[in-house]
Amino acid sequence: MKIKLRGVDYHYEQTGFGTPVLLLHGFTGSSTTWRFLEKEAAEQKIRLIAVDIIGHGLTECPERPNRYAITEAAKDLAALLDVLKLDAIHLVGYSMGGRLALSFSCMFAERVRTLTLESASPGLKTETERQRRRDRDAHLAARIRNYGLLSFVNDWENIPLFASQKDLPKTVRSSLRDQRLANSEHGLAGSLIGMGTGAQPSWWTQLATLHVPTLLITGARDRKFCTIASEMEQALPLAEWCVVPNAGHAVHLEKPEPFKSALVSFIHRFSASAEEGRA
Repeated sequence: MKIKLRGVDYHYEQTGFGTPVLLLHGFTGSSTTWRFLEKEAAEQKIRLIAVDIIGHGLTECPERPNRYAITEAAKDLAALLDVLKLDAIHLVGYSMGGRLALSFSCMFAERVRTLTLESASPGLKTETERQRRRDRDAHLAARIRNYGLLSFVNDWENIPLFASQKDLPKTVRSSLRDQRLANSEHGLAGSLIGMGTGAQPSWWTQLATLHVPTLLITGARDRKFCTIASEMEQALPLAEWCVVPNAGHAVHLEKPEPFKSALVSFIHRFSASAEEGRA
């Protein structure tokens, strides 16, 4: 489905009826990464709303890099909820989508019933770290523009963060590669410059004031994000942490059943609480 949000044409997929859950994919991904949840959602009376984040999938790729800023993308999501007439949703984000989900929660906490962050971070703590990351992302963006999408994806899918994805079935790896290659060079370059970890605000100091029930999900093989999640769990007032054995960065792809189980159970627990509170 297409919708114009704050001047940008967005694509999103919507399936099911019931408890609204907004899903945000990772860098080089798209809304299609969440389709494995559709059967479970129908059975559990969950309404899935999966968005192609700006610069990805079938969503528009603006010219101005600052339009990709994570705070601007968060405002786009708020506009989407307004159009859909949803006061609040259960919010789920993976990696880059998790950073966007956390940004949205810090900016619009009253619109978030629960927050599920898969392999995500609040950003980088110091300006030195942020500048270093901005420089690296600018280099990657230039590489995409100069050498093309295929060359970038060939390298990107082989970075150490995704090493565990080599164990995925061939059909899953092929589908993931197709999803990455379906993006545009301009969109991914803009996303790196505007929405990269170095470009976004650091939300670390705001975690203590974020009173939203939060589920942190990481794969046991992803040591970097397990370390980040451990620190986030200590900082967030209402956080719980699920570590999925034998999974790496993309838990929802590598271990979809444990991911589904943890997510649906968490959402239902707080959906029931919300219904009781309104009774």
